[in-house]
Amino acid sequence: MKVTHNTVVSVNYYLTASKNNEPEELIEQTSAEHPFVFLNGHGGVLPDFEMHLEGKQAGDKFDFNIGSTKAYGPYEKDYVAKIDKSVFILDGKFDSERIKLDEDIEMNDADGNLLVGKVIEIADAHVTMDFNHPLAGYDLHFIGEVLNVRTASPEELDHGHVHGPGGHHH
Repeated sequence: MKVTHNTVVSVNYYLTASKNNEPEELIEQTSAEHPFVFLNGHGGVLPDFEMHLEGKQAGDKFDFNIGSTKAYGPYEKDYVAKIDKSVFILDGKFDSERIKLDEDIEMNDADGNLLVGKVIEIADAHVTMDFNHPLAGYDLHFIGEVLNVRTASPEELDHGHVHGPGGHHH
């Protein structure tokens, strides 16, 4: 069976990334025992990732790049914000247990949307957080193999994600 819309795809890959023509660094590596499994055509992965796998079948190897603009976008300086330290007061004092350098913190914007930001500075009056995706500005390079392709079940299609091994369990 070939990778098409509404198929469940299992892949094993090695993902590296580079920024500004620097050497590639390892980001993620799956294995045949712990593959990456996704429902093709339902927005769960990068569109270009799906495009490069379209038409492949179990046993097919792949080696492709996705530029930063088609991956997680360019790094946006405007997504770095200085937030008044008073926002992080808990029981009358600064929440130093949760707010630490390099920690990812969930927050909500003014419209209630969930955002995740990395703490990059803690100063006397503010905390500086970076709300860019961790791979913003990076070009991605995937090398791997398609392990399995199957038809998605009606329940998986209804829920929009994979169930069972490698997927979501209810």
